[in-house]
Amino acid sequence: WEHTTHHNTAMSDMDEEYDFDYTDGDDDQDDEDINIENQYFNSKGLLSNGEEEAALDGFDTLITTLEEEKGEWGFKSLKQMVKLHFKRKEFGKMMSRYKQMLTYIKSAVTRNYSEKCILKILDFVSVCEEVELLQSFYETTLEALVDAKNERLWFKTNLKLGKLWFDKGEYTRLQKILKELHKSCQDENGIDDANKGTQLLEVFALEIQMCTATKNNKRLKELYERALLIRSAIPHPLIMGVIHECGGKMNMGE
Repeated sequence: WEHTTHHNTAMSDMDEEYDFDYTDGDDDQDDEDINIENQYFNSKGLLSNGEEEAALDGFDTLITTLEEEKGEWGFKSLKQMVKLHFKRKEFGKMMSRYKQMLTYIKSAVTRNYSEKCILKILDFVSVCEEVELLQSFYETTLEALVDAKNERLWFKTNLKLGKLWFDKGEYTRLQKILKELHKSCQDENGIDDANKGTQLLEVFALEIQMCTATKNNKRLKELYERALLIRSAIPHPLIMGVIHECGGKMNMGE
């Protein structure tokens, strides 16, 4: 039994060597992939040790020299650079690397992965107090998403920005976003699209919060009534909470 096992192992070793002759090109590709991956993790290691300049150089080498066409490791490297430049308050460099990163979302990474990364980065920079920088960061994202025809993430990102402006009391900026969001939930005749009930409720809930904060009771009543008419939605309980709380307050007010 042992002898047979040994014989099989020897055979499979021979097979591997035999295969090797025919897949030489693939092997070079594998080596290249391993080099790129190693470069990423080495740079990340430098970053963990606080060697920021060396880490930035390492990520840059990966993008400009090692990776011949846009790929996942380049995308990940740019993501690290964006976060580091933000941490160092190097906003010009951050924006330029972020724009570069967004050019990868069409082909280099899967849609799900790029969505997850973009939303994480938006969370990461949303703590910034510089309103103009945030505006520019989000606008850059939204333009790239229109270009990539990613309507779902465009909506989520705009909603996220709306919530950010609400938290900061930037109601004029919020008003503009609510208009765009609402328009995206309408058909070409400007009528609310019945298939977009869930999104419409999210937009209404955000505007209801703004109207409550600004004490615009007339608009509040109108929004509440329109929200109740939507039947095709599967809303998040939090969204319904906002809408029903609004109704409760209005009834008490009356």
